[in-house]
Amino acid sequence: MNRVYLSTLLAGAVFFGAGAVLPSAGRAEAKDLVAIITPSFDNPFFKAEADGAKARAEQLGYDTIVLSHDDDNSKQLQLVDSVVARGAKAIILDNAGSDASVAAVEAAKKAGVPSFLIDREINATGVAVAQIVSNNYQGAQLGAQEFVKQMGEKGNYVELTGRDADVNAHIRSKGYHDVMDDYPDMKMLATQSANWSQPEAFTKMEAMLQAHPDVKGVIAGNDTMAMGAQAALKAANRPDVIVVGFDGSNDVRDQIKAGTIKATVLQPAFRQAQMAVEQADQYLKTKSTGQPEKQLMDCVLITKDNAPKLETFQIKP
Repeated sequence: MNRVYLSTLLAGAVFFGAGAVLPSAGRAEAKDLVAIITPSFDNPFFKAEADGAKARAEQLGYDTIVLSHDDDNSKQLQLVDSVVARGAKAIILDNAGSDASVAAVEAAKKAGVPSFLIDREINATGVAVAQIVSNNYQGAQLGAQEFVKQMGEKGNYVELTGRDADVNAHIRSKGYHDVMDDYPDMKMLATQSANWSQPEAFTKMEAMLQAHPDVKGVIAGNDTMAMGAQAALKAANRPDVIVVGFDGSNDVRDQIKAGTIKATVLQPAFRQAQMAVEQADQYLKTKSTGQPEKQLMDCVLITKDNAPKLETFQIKP
């Protein structure tokens, strides 16, 4: 399976309007519609995706419709059917599950509407035109290395993982453990799925604190779960527990600056979405993106040293 690795975050090309725009033969006609479908906008990561895709599509001259499937595959299929019926020229999709979403992408393809996936892969190739995702394994290793450092290479910890149906949850957990398991004095007391949810992470962290009062660290598969864990630790008066997340949200950035969360891993949500739109634009005009289907974008470790430069899933100069 061929992939292309895209290191973008440390260069100026990550910012809106920077020079990494794919060439296109003029602006789109105003009647051309691009549909943008993501999980719930309550998560700032997914809202950043939607905002980035919408802004770039409109800059290129497209009309847009922005919708959320709320991680419900049945709703996702209904939304895909509805935008196809409305005459969408392309779909930008952060999908509702790596296996379950294949049918929705296939349905769009059969109707002649190309899909450009962001953030989450599907377990099929040749169905979507592009799958542009963060290098979750590389990012997880960065996060785990910092977690081990913050823990002093020893101590008891717990892990909060994402939705089991989401391949990213498994890739990040593997990346974490391929680092942490090399340290014999690091001991995992428990692992729980909080399904990417902040309230669920709060509840799970409360229970794990009761079961394992000797816990010294929490490593979370995303920032919303890190925020939920941190809130539970604050309620239990446990400022000594190390917390590390993954995403690069403004909320966790602020916690890092305050010292209550130690680190996160930035994945380029905004830029990913813009790239998907740019490739959709090129594909609609030339029948080619000029890129392989699978594309990986490297992640960046965020600590107190560079947190002040982080804004809405982008590093500022």
